[in-house]
Amino acid sequence: MARKSLGGMSGIANTIARSGGAADKVAAKPKPSSKSAPPALGALQGSLVAIREIDPALIDDWGPVDRLDAFTAVNSVDDGDGFDALKDSMRDGGQQVPILVRRAAREGRYEVIYGRRRLKACRDLGIKVRANVQDLDDASALLAKGLENAARRNLSFYEKARFAQAIQEAGHDNATIRQVLSLSKSGLSHLTKVTQIVPKAAGDLIGAAPKSGRPKWTALAERFSAGYLDEQGACDVLTEQGADLPSDERLDLLLRVVSKTRNAPPSQTEVTPVEGVSIKTGRTGLSLSAKKSGPNADFVMWLEGNLAEMIQKSYAEFTAVNARQDGDN
Repeated sequence: MARKSLGGMSGIANTIARSGGAADKVAAKPKPSSKSAPPALGALQGSLVAIREIDPALIDDWGPVDRLDAFTAVNSVDDGDGFDALKDSMRDGGQQVPILVRRAAREGRYEVIYGRRRLKACRDLGIKVRANVQDLDDASALLAKGLENAARRNLSFYEKARFAQAIQEAGHDNATIRQVLSLSKSGLSHLTKVTQIVPKAAGDLIGAAPKSGRPKWTALAERFSAGYLDEQGACDVLTEQGADLPSDERLDLLLRVVSKTRNAPPSQTEVTPVEGVSIKTGRTGLSLSAKKSGPNADFVMWLEGNLAEMIQKSYAEFTAVNARQDGDN
């Protein structure tokens, strides 16, 4: 399914786009619509573009990380929009596009909604940051972050996957994740499959892989799932052979290494999600074992009575999601 149009959300998109203008400009008044507006729309439409110059030391991080450029263990060397280029541009021409912040609970402080890289550049340059100050709740802030990404530079497939995971870990439901990232249910399922299977440490070492879409990441997840690759082996390959490669080439390297061993019997893997419960996976199957003694004995007894129903529900959800055609990367 194609990415949803921003046409119905032009109020936020306009605010984002126009926020690069002079501080005294007023955001365009949105046309009335019979459709209910997204959460962030009411917060941003019809308000002054409140651009201020703020000491970066007064601005704290907020919310889930949406980009991997500045947060991966090995950064892409061919990113034309890299941090060094951004900082050089801001040093020569100033900050052209304000960041978005909201007031923090602590008096006199702010939280950054989007624009972390611009904020870091201002900190490094020792200058004040131009910021659009808005009063936003968490849901509106998440939607604004997602729309800013769509309006400026699309997230890579893996960045979407990690952003979706971070939003979920922050306590938001799947409906919110789909709205923020403009995803169908099956599109979210594809992202979730990757983050559930590909170890985070390996993903950090690979990075955003901006030119690589769903097929490559799904193939990698399948190799992990089948036991042909484990976290330590992947990290060793990426550290020893891929340290000087761009992000997309690191992903390709790992897939090539795995392909050479695809005919070899994979090693059996075992994980213990909670004490007393173990899941073993191998080439031909998966097994679960649970101890009826120890600190989690009561949980294991409950699991015994509910596991069949849980599997049936999960299977129904899986088949319903994967029955739909999806055109996401």
